[in-house]
Amino acid sequence: MRVFLVGPPGAGKSTVGRHLAAQLQASFFDLDEVIQERAGADIPWIFDVEGESGFRNRESAVVNDFATKDNVVIATGGGVVLRAENRAAMSSASTVVYLEASLSTLVSRTAGKTKRPLLVGKDVRQVLREIMAVREPLYREVADITVASTGGSAKRLAGVIAKKLESFDKGGP
Repeated sequence: MRVFLVGPPGAGKSTVGRHLAAQLQASFFDLDEVIQERAGADIPWIFDVEGESGFRNRESAVVNDFATKDNVVIATGGGVVLRAENRAAMSSASTVVYLEASLSTLVSRTAGKTKRPLLVGKDVRQVLREIMAVREPLYREVADITVASTGGSAKRLAGVIAKKLESFDKGGP
């Protein structure tokens, strides 16, 4: 079993992913944390020094590594879907879950966060609106399962996803 969680910044991929991995008795990995660990630097530094394309190159390498691991739940960065190669790698032998959230939810969860280089010092609502215009169709394209990430706790949401994964594995929707 291999599950990739995709969605915009603030959808809850890391928080829900930790709970989901615990429920599935799987290992949890946050791709942004793995990228930082391998680079020996944080994401804002990578963006400053290598630009977004340098970060995306690192992200693609990590996606490819994790696309072959077993018994894992992987929280991706919000922009992972921008590259077709990432979408293909995630879709090929994994179940991809899209955590969907409204713009107002995303804004409230991300405003003032300094670890999100695409949002720092900008009109968060406007940037997220623009990001979603580009990425939403890609999240939907790659997703096997879509779940609203609003209302209730992350643990409850992980339980909802676990049930959907179980029926999906059995050939269900």
